[in-house]
Amino acid sequence: MVLPLAPPGTAAGKDVSSRAVGHGAGRLYPEHIPTSPLQKALLAAGSAGMALSDPHRHDMVAVLGETTGLRALKALRDQMKRDPEGAQILQERPRISLCTLDLDKLRSLPEGSLGREYLRFLDVNRVSPDTRAPTRFVDNEELAYVIQRYREVHDMLHTLLGMPTNMLGEIVVKWFEAVQTGLPMCILGALFGPIRLSVQNLQVLISELIPWAIQSGRQAPCVLNLYYERRWEQPLRALREELGITDPPCTPKAHSQP
Repeated sequence: MVLPLAPPGTAAGKDVSSRAVGHGAGRLYPEHIPTSPLQKALLAAGSAGMALSDPHRHDMVAVLGETTGLRALKALRDQMKRDPEGAQILQERPRISLCTLDLDKLRSLPEGSLGREYLRFLDVNRVSPDTRAPTRFVDNEELAYVIQRYREVHDMLHTLLGMPTNMLGEIVVKWFEAVQTGLPMCILGALFGPIRLSVQNLQVLISELIPWAIQSGRQAPCVLNLYYERRWEQPLRALREELGITDPPCTPKAHSQP
């Protein structure tokens, strides 16, 4: 289980990366591993190579996101602070895991609700919210929570966009995330992920799904500002309308070949 990050308002939550790296400062949160700029560069290069050669290496994808995303994470944090719902998330630090989810309650929700459809996504695609790696290489406690939150709502974005977890579905979500977050990891995944697709799926991606994902990403407000845990009963269609996300032009079949 991922340990909770330190609460806001503590010394750990301040921007102390320059002091934490290279001076033997203590951890800023339970899983924190302080690293120098050179170490981050080496980690970024190594993780990028591994992630591109094997997109299923989620641990390498996580390292790449942490070591290259500082500027984007600061921008995302600032967006959250300017939004009432986002600011509340930063203050309360909710986590999404099997320990925090009431699966029985989600199953009891009406058909078409966010909570019911999210649980259906987990079941159909045989995925678990507990597979998200803990943040380790972000030298700021608040930013560490931001990227952890991004990881934990990733499956929620699949649900919002109606995309499965096969290669094509993941690439579509990455295009949406790239527009939404500006994280270099998402941009690289969006650009290089299609290399592994079949010609047929590549044509569908380029002609239909990428334009839709980009448009949806631009129209929607920051998806990190949504307190999903308090919206379980909201109809998924109503939430999509609130965010300006239209139905996808086509939906890749779950477990289909690349």
